[in-house]
Amino acid sequence: MLERIRGMQSGLRRSEQKIAEVVLKRPHSVVNASVAEVAREAQVSQPTVVRFCRSIGCAGFQDFKLRLAQDLATGTPYVHEEVRPDDPVVDVAAKVLNRSIASLTRVRNHTNPEALDQAVRILAEAQRMEFYGFGASGVVAMDAQNKFFRLGIPCVAYTDFHVQAMSATLLGPNAAALVISHTGRTRELLRSVDLALDSGAKVVALTSGGSPLAEKATVSLLVDVVEDTSMYTPMVSRLAHLAMLDVLQVAVALRRGVNLAESLARSKRPIRERRLGQRG
Repeated sequence: MLERIRGMQSGLRRSEQKIAEVVLKRPHSVVNASVAEVAREAQVSQPTVVRFCRSIGCAGFQDFKLRLAQDLATGTPYVHEEVRPDDPVVDVAAKVLNRSIASLTRVRNHTNPEALDQAVRILAEAQRMEFYGFGASGVVAMDAQNKFFRLGIPCVAYTDFHVQAMSATLLGPNAAALVISHTGRTRELLRSVDLALDSGAKVVALTSGGSPLAEKATVSLLVDVVEDTSMYTPMVSRLAHLAMLDVLQVAVALRRGVNLAESLARSKRPIRERRLGQRG
């Protein structure tokens, strides 16, 4: 929850940003506070506090406090160490790896089991899959295609909006689109989602909580991580999305009754036959 707030903070209304600052500064106090106390601390109205809770994907103030309490109880430290230009290489490595480990641990601890089961069921029943993403998320979409076609499922990844839009209109009720976006706010991607849903297809999203994509999708797997975008292309969300794809692929294979080892061996055989033999 704390990482979600930090990741969404800059996109909130100014009054909601003031609440976010209070929560990030004193999360343990907020857990035990009333809506009136939080409003007074942030110097905003009580309805603004409720609106803030809904903006970050919660049903209301009590739901927000419950999720925040669960977040604090996991024991994963909330430490965001930015990589700085003058950092020694060893410090860069430590910061990047520590953030990656912490993010994957948080995703594991906070993945909604009901949403995950629904996503697996949708993908397992699909007769065709399409994967949508732009930029770094487009790379993840390509990896999804590489993972799922090995299960014998007709699938393709599209990273161009025009092709996405045209293909989405043709999906139909027996197809599923897996849509990847860290922000969940790219206008063209949201348009592709609308077209896929209009065709009768189901949409599974890998995105951040409270995003427009999370609200539109048939089911959303929330991956709330903080990116340090000041110096490099987002990488922590990409790593978390790739890990969730592994989870989905294995779970879908089990649900469909696919002999994963046999399918992988069969798909690798043509490649293995093209390799030069080892010298004796």
